[in-house]
Formats: sequence, C-alpha cells, structure tokens
Amino acid sequence: MNKTFASDIDTLCINTIRTLAMDAVQAANSGHPGAPMAMAPVVYTLYDRFMRHDPAHPDWENRDRFVLSMGHASMLLYSILHLTGYDISLKDIKNFRQLHGKCAGHPEFGLAGGIETTTGPLGQGVATSVGMAIAGKWKAERFNGLGRELIDYRTFALCSDGDMMEGVSSEAASLAGHLGLDNLVWLYDDNRITIDGSTDLSFGEDVGSRFKAYGWHVQRVEDANDLNALSGAITTAIDQPDKPALIVVRSHIAYGSPNKQDTSAAHGSPLGEDEIRATKKAYGWDPDNKFFVPEDVTSHCRQQVADRGAKLFVLWQAQFEAYEREHPKDAKTWHQITGRELPEGWDSGVPVFEPDCSGLATRQSSGKALNAIAEQVPWLFGGSADLAASTKTLVGDKSNFLRDGWGGRNLNFGIREHAMGSIANGLSLCGMRPYTATFLVFSDYMRPAIRLAALMGQPVIFVFTHDSIGVGEDGPTHQPIEHVAALRSIPHLDVIRPGDATETAVAWKQAMTTTDHPVALILTRQALPTFERIASPIGDAARGAYVLSDCEGRPDVLLIGTGSEVQLCMQAQHQLGQEGMTCRVVSMPCQEAFDRQELSYRDEVLLPAVAARVAVEAGVAMGWHRYVGDHGEIVACRDFGASAPIQEVMIECGMTTDAVVQAAKRTLTSVS
Repeated sequence: MNKTFASDIDTLCINTIRTLAMDAVQAANSGHPGAPMAMAPVVYTLYDRFMRHDPAHPDWENRDRFVLSMGHASMLLYSILHLTGYDISLKDIKNFRQLHGKCAGHPEFGLAGGIETTTGPLGQGVATSVGMAIAGKWKAERFNGLGRELIDYRTFALCSDGDMMEGVSSEAASLAGHLGLDNLVWLYDDNRITIDGSTDLSFGEDVGSRFKAYGWHVQRVEDANDLNALSGAITTAIDQPDKPALIVVRSHIAYGSPNKQDTSAAHGSPLGEDEIRATKKAYGWDPDNKFFVPEDVTSHCRQQVADRGAKLFVLWQAQFEAYEREHPKDAKTWHQITGRELPEGWDSGVPVFEPDCSGLATRQSSGKALNAIAEQVPWLFGGSADLAASTKTLVGDKSNFLRDGWGGRNLNFGIREHAMGSIANGLSLCGMRPYTATFLVFSDYMRPAIRLAALMGQPVIFVFTHDSIGVGEDGPTHQPIEHVAALRSIPHLDVIRPGDATETAVAWKQAMTTTDHPVALILTRQALPTFERIASPIGDAARGAYVLSDCEGRPDVLLIGTGSEVQLCMQAQHQLGQEGMTCRVVSMPCQEAFDRQELSYRDEVLLPAVAARVAVEAGVAMGWHRYVGDHGEIVACRDFGASAPIQEVMIECGMTTDAVVQAAKRTLTSVS
C-alpha cells in the first residue's frame, strides 16, 4: 500500500478504523478482524458523507438507521461510533469482548447509542432492517404532510456472504422488493471468503440477478477502497424511487495484511502481533503504537458528523415543535408511540365474555380482543404468515400495508415465518407495537427471531394458534407437541396459554402492558367453554396462575391445567367429587408470570401442604415437574399426534378426563 495515502484525511480515518479493529481483536485474543479491515472504507463513507444522525441524540426519531448485519465485524461498528462521538470510549474499545463491556463480541442493542439492533446470527440484521424501513413508511404516512417531513429516515444495512446464504435474508428481501421500500439500502460485502475457505465451495450464484428478480435496484462497486465509486452508488441508491437498493461491493478480507489478505485465516481469529506490525507498516502506521487515534481523525469525524447531525436535529426539532402547536392531538399520539404509552381507555372495548358451555375457540376470542384494542391503539400493527383468516388477526377496516397504501394496518408477510419474526423486531425497535401470527407448529421457523426479541427486550406479540393435538385431522405435522415447552425455555419470553375467552382477554391486556419483553399467545383452533368464576377467587389470570374452582377446606388433590386442558381438570374435579374426593382446580395460563409472583401468593395458590397434584397439558411434560413435586403426575403427550377427528386424537394420546381422574387417584394413593 502506498504510504503517502496516510496523509489523506479519508485514508487516515479508514486506517484508524482498521487498526483499532486489529488491536482490539488481538487484545481480546478473539474476534473477527478481517471484515472490519475490508469494509472500513464503506462504513466510513456512509457515516462521513451520507448518514443523517446526531451522536448527541442517538434516539432521535428521524435518524438514519445503520444495521451491521454481519455482526461478527462488530469492531467496525464500535470504531466508527467512537470516532463520530457516540458513547463508546477508547477504554471501551480496549475492553472489547470483556464482561459487562459496551463492546460485546457481537453488537448488542442497548449497550450504547448507535447500536440499533442485536446482530450476529447471520441474516437477522438485514431482515430486521426491513421492519425498520416499514416502520418509517407507516410513520411518514401517519405524520407527514402540510409541508413537514417529520419522518423520512433511511435504513442502511451492511451484510456479508453469510447473510446472503441464510434463508431469512431471502424471505425479507423478497417482501421488501414486493413492497417497494425505497428507504432501504443494503451494502453487500462480497469478499468471497467464509470460515471454511472460498465461497466457491458452496456459493456460486449471481446475487445481483437474484435481487433484481426480487424487484431491487442493483449496483456493483468493484473496489471497496474507491470512495468516489461508493459515494456515487450510495447517492444513486437513495435517490432510486419505488425500489429498495442493493450495492454489491467487492472487497478483500483483511485488506493490507501481507500474509492473510483474502484468506479464511483472517475471518475469525486475531492476526497475531507480527502480522499486525507488518500490516500497520503497509498502512504507513507506527507498528508499535496500539489503539492509536490521530487527533486529525477525531476532529474530522466529529466535526463532519456531529456538526452536521446537530444542525439537522435542531432543524427537525423546530419543525416538530411547530407541529406540536398546530396538531396537538397528533403530537400526543407521537409521544405515546415513542414513549411506549397507551391511550387512556385503550382497553375499554375489550369484550367481557359471559359463561358459556359451548364457548369460543381462543383464536376467536383473541381476534375480538385484538380488534377492540387496535381501534384505540393505531400503532398496533402486524399480520400473519398468510393465515390471517385462520389466526383471526385481521384488524380494523382490513386495510393492507402496501406500496400504494403505507398507512394500512395489516401487513401481509406471505409464507415467510422467519422473516416475519425479524421484521417484527425491526418494527418494535422503531416504536411500533407489532404482532405476528401463524400456527404454533411453525414457531420453530421463527425461533431465532423470537430469541432475539427476548434478548433485546422488545415487546413483540407473537400470536400462535392451532396450539395442540386439538388440530385434529391435519395430523402430526401440524400438531405441536414440544413447541410450548420450547418457547417457555426462552428467557424473558412470557408464554400465555389461556384456558377460555375470559383468560384470552386478560392475556391481550397483559401483552399490551408489557413493555420490556416479548409475549407469545398460544391459542386453540377448537371451541372451549367459557367458565364461570367463583365469587371469591384466589388471584387472577394476570398473575400467571389462580384458583379457578375450589372446594371447602383443604383439597385432597390439586389439578393444574392450562389452555384447552383446563376443561379436563374441571370435568375431573366434578367426577372426583362424586366419588368423595375434593379438588382445587388451578388454571396456569402463564408460568413465567406466576414464577415472578411473591412466594406467599404462589403458596396460597398451590398449597405446599397438598402433595397430591396433577398437571395437565396436551404437549410434552417438560417444565411441569417443578409444580407437581415428587408425588405428583403429569398428564401429557408422549409421542406425536395422529390424523383423525379431534376427540379420537385426544383419546389416542391419552388426553381425557378419565386420564386426569386416574392420575389423581394414583397421586392420592402415593401420598397416603
């Protein structure tokens, strides 16, 4: 590399990013130096010349978003955030990949301003960026006008060969192209290297042609170091109407490294002290100076970015203050969205369901509750993976979010469950209250996105219907057995499986008032009776578990049910009562909420002195043992279901009232 380039401020800034990445990875003795070294010119150009953002106000609603989908290149993001004045210090960078540091191994939302989303699992970042772009379009339709552009931000995402191989990125790109999201730009690091070696081993497609087929505008930059070509391509991309844009950038992993450039050795391991010294010499850098940031670089980056961003923010703030004066009602809605607040009376229309032995499927009562809430909360926004009629998740006037109708409330995700989850995360990160819907058995297709929602503390509402072997004739491919337990295993995810229409209404209220973690609603296809509540119940459904039906004095046995199996517990209570045994029926729609309650309440509901217990759920038994103890039993499914009418499947799988009764008798015998 020509050393004279080091006198050029752009090259000086770019090489600062590269050397910080090399030094941080080496100090941590782990990480990914190659991609930051290759793509430093791209990220520098984006932040230096194009991004509209203000490091002093990292939560500015109209900032451009940057998503590092190739999260393994995290030092690329931390370096540019440090140089441009975000709250990441040089000390933080020296603490890369260390406990409780801001600069985690992969970017983690919430650790510092400028980290827009958690990334690392490849494909998730770009899919999430589609949700951010959709949120921008919806908000622009809702709040722009009368000469004001309160929302016109763009979303940029940097992605890798690995991102392009992952199916979720294809799902998301297909939908983005269909919707014509012209506020979305992906920059693709085409370095042709993976951990195993050259991409020729597994990936030979023409990515650009694929994206053209999706309806994207596609350009190619042959050299990542050509700032003029990059600038021209980005300018064209952001000016392109009615299409998202992809810029394919040919780069060289570990650019400048004499021995490791263009090799997989530079992907996921430190370069080594000797190679770092040799690379720094190639950059015209002092090989003995670690974590060096020239003063010219700091002053240039912060003046160029911070000054421009500050001016843009001040202009926008003045515009918004005028908007507040002229449109106070709309401004109040704006503040409710950005503050995750709910309007007064938001739940006033949620129906009250009277006792009914025939009842409703909980997917139906869910649809009624959803629509009542959506009428009061316009930013409750979502849809299903081509199953809205079955999941009962169409809202309002059934207007669709489309390229010619950005203000629509219903988003047709198509049969793209994985992208649906990731897009919902992007919507939530931009202040919307998103919900998604599909059959529970397909939750496996979107599990990575659900996990990230929980990791980021995003209050996405995941609606899952057709929740058990109660699906009946569709058979075991569509009958979830292990899925509820699998969802319950995700930390910071509330899994709510209501037992009737009344509990379903409560579940929606819980979901809407939850602001720091996601919620999964698990709903039935088949009708369930709506139970009559006892006059003085112990607790309520919002606390995760409560006494639905009790007896005089201390019960002989506790029957704990969830979802559609609560009715089996109620029937078993009646039958056992006729045989002289007393029972308490506990409905436990949400284990997570119940476990958060104080011990005194949990003991009041589950009565530690009563050892005879039976838990009932039409799924695997995993997770129920802690509630039934050593002497209890679990009536659960121990195999996949079967294709037959629902009652035949229930008998085949042992999910019957008699099975609950016999389990109760066995537990009573074991403790006597």
